[in-house]
Amino acid sequence: MTKKKLRSQEWYGRTGKDGFIYRSWMKNQGLPHHLFEGDKPVIGICNTWSELTPCNAHFRELAECLKKGIWEAGGFPLEFPVMSLGECSIKPTAMLFRNLASMDVEESIRANPMDGVVLMCGCDKTTPSLVMGAASVDLPALVLSGGPMLVGRFKGKRIGTSDIWRFAEDFKMGRLSQEEFIEAEAAMSRSAGHCAPMGTASTMAAMVEALGLSLPDNATIPAADSRRKVLAHLTGMRIVEMVKEDLKMSKILTRKAFENSIMVNAAVGGSTNFILHLTAIAKRIGVELDLTDFDYFSSKIPLIANVQPSGEHWVEDLFYAGGLPAVMREIEKHLHTDALTVNGKTIGENISKAECWDRNLIGTLEKPIKPDSGIAVLKGNLCPNGAVLKPSAATPELLVHTGRAVVFENIDDYKAKVDDPDLDIDETCVMVMKNVGPKGYPGMPEVGNMGLPKKVLEKGFKDMIRISDGRMSGTGFGTVVLHVSPESAIGGPLAFVQNGDMISLDVPNRSLNLLISEEEFEKRRKEFVPTRLPYERGYVNLFLDKVNQAHEGVDFDFLQGSSGSEVKRDSH
Repeated sequence: MTKKKLRSQEWYGRTGKDGFIYRSWMKNQGLPHHLFEGDKPVIGICNTWSELTPCNAHFRELAECLKKGIWEAGGFPLEFPVMSLGECSIKPTAMLFRNLASMDVEESIRANPMDGVVLMCGCDKTTPSLVMGAASVDLPALVLSGGPMLVGRFKGKRIGTSDIWRFAEDFKMGRLSQEEFIEAEAAMSRSAGHCAPMGTASTMAAMVEALGLSLPDNATIPAADSRRKVLAHLTGMRIVEMVKEDLKMSKILTRKAFENSIMVNAAVGGSTNFILHLTAIAKRIGVELDLTDFDYFSSKIPLIANVQPSGEHWVEDLFYAGGLPAVMREIEKHLHTDALTVNGKTIGENISKAECWDRNLIGTLEKPIKPDSGIAVLKGNLCPNGAVLKPSAATPELLVHTGRAVVFENIDDYKAKVDDPDLDIDETCVMVMKNVGPKGYPGMPEVGNMGLPKKVLEKGFKDMIRISDGRMSGTGFGTVVLHVSPESAIGGPLAFVQNGDMISLDVPNRSLNLLISEEEFEKRRKEFVPTRLPYERGYVNLFLDKVNQAHEGVDFDFLQGSSGSEVKRDSH
């Protein structure tokens, strides 16, 4: 059997001038000639390390562990940077730049001499952007997540990112001083890693493990745990073998893998952001996936992991209780256990020996943490292309409710009015925010879980129905309807809602409707004036021109599908 020529040899295996150029400048890093002779697969390490992305600030050290594993397995590691998206710092929202980062990843992989790639992901958008970009190239690829930070400690209590929303309400009501607020900041973020609850970052890590793109336990090992470094070493070893086996992403990312991921997301009470990112990945790899799939495959799975914001505990605790493999074993009968994963084994083989060590953390199908989890996909005249809600994070009494709309035309209108004593609102109302969708903001920010008006908080209420075309942080909670599509800025029905309209939410029947007559509906449609979009030069201009709506994954229309790994022109 003839050994397959490594892709990197299209660069380093050349004779004459081209080979000289491709190799010579690389040698100024102290690399000996034998590394370029074609028997060592070149493994790219796609690193989103950045001091501006604190969740990923430990990736330099993690990359060194990766390199050790690559060297040990006979590979040739070459680390490269790509755009890093830090959720807590980037304005107006990291989601605006997810597609840009994915383009950076795709073109960096395709244009350079690598045979396989390890994707170093952590903070929310770094995972989908790297997976989207790599999927469009389709080389052997393996994901290494950064892991969750250790649980915070504040005034004798264990805290994490989910508590920010509670602290904010306490601060607004005068129950927490500015000094205590600052003290809580340091107490919450006390180690390397991403958010401690099952926010979007941990949801993305669970997503890639359920898809089969990472080694087992990648989703839950804490960032500060030495076993995360061991996992990095083993990941480095495995990617070399994957190149030899020609185990590309397209062999892993099958329809069965996507269905598994949706069911696992329901079991862990994952972020609603999961829908946007998984949809975008599916469109890159050519798998048909739409909103109805999320509702259908979620509906059969209860909440298994007792982790905030849907549960009580933290991802660190989940690891000690058995991690994601133990959660997956509890729903094994629903999963496609024959789905292949990056370690060459099936999902079934990977979870066959998983055990639960704490039933407070991991429930069963017979005794789940909560009966209703996953994603509820709503349809109706207010969201003809769909909207989503996370039942496990909602108030059960509000899942069927009709209330009077209180409308905020945009985020600035909301900020100006929400705590105005004269605002005509009570706990039975439905808060509606427009123009925070993909184009309207732009970038679809995490402002969907609007803070409640002070006058409602003073009465002791903690939740109200909130509806928008924006997103919600994976650490957020409440009866929040998100991703209303089409968005208001382009004339979606949300744009037609007026103060005083009655809105009906019926989650069991998956409906969301504006209770006005057809005649009035059409009258408002004809009177609608499109929002003046904030067109600017450069990337924002491209985003506004090419971005798809929420139900399509908010990717660029021209990025769907893949271009493969071939480069048809030389550089000299």
